[in-house]
Amino acid sequence: MPASLGQLDAELVDCRACPRLVAWREKVAVEKRAAYRDEEYWGRPVPGIGPADARLLVVGLAPAAHGGNRTGRMFTGDRSGDVLYAAMHAVGLTNQPTAVHRDDGLELFGTRITAPVHCAPPDNKPTPQERDTCGRWLRAEVALLAPRAVVVLGGWGWQALLPVLADAGWAVPRPRPRFGHGVRYDLDGVRGPLALFGCYHVSQQNTFTGRLTPAMLEEVLRRAAEAAGIPF
Repeated sequence: MPASLGQLDAELVDCRACPRLVAWREKVAVEKRAAYRDEEYWGRPVPGIGPADARLLVVGLAPAAHGGNRTGRMFTGDRSGDVLYAAMHAVGLTNQPTAVHRDDGLELFGTRITAPVHCAPPDNKPTPQERDTCGRWLRAEVALLAPRAVVVLGGWGWQALLPVLADAGWAVPRPRPRFGHGVRYDLDGVRGPLALFGCYHVSQQNTFTGRLTPAMLEEVLRRAAEAAGIPF
């Protein structure tokens, strides 16, 4: 078990446990998208971002092939991240509304962003085996944090996170809480209460169609920040 988030991140970026994901992330990093042909892609597992004392955890799905897999930072350099960070800034969780590259000065306030799968998957669809294999990193990350609220972006991440929360000592009801946009479940646990929020994923499929609007996203983030006790 890593003793700190720094140690966790250092070990995570060298992971090669899932052959299909390793092959894909490295293939994308070599072939590149035409718009980024002059850039050096990260092409490795992407660690979480945010302070070690974060009280709010935002959980996505996996890095985008030409977003996090290119920049080396969660939700950075793609349109999903454009929507997420703009909303986070609007409610006071970041110092700026954009996330372009790892050295752009972005700072998160009281919040950490992570994912159940840390490598970009083909078609944005990890397999159940890849989810379970990568789950050890999420379990270690949650063990090192002390969250008071979690926002889960999408049903896939919701299903991946619930057993991790149970393993970490929170009482996850049976049957398990159902995902939905705006839902809130309050979990008791040996580490204190946890407010669990669902939110539609910030994918273009949702944001371009209006299924998820900036106002909807901001509302969930604001409620979660309040539940976590993050001062505005």
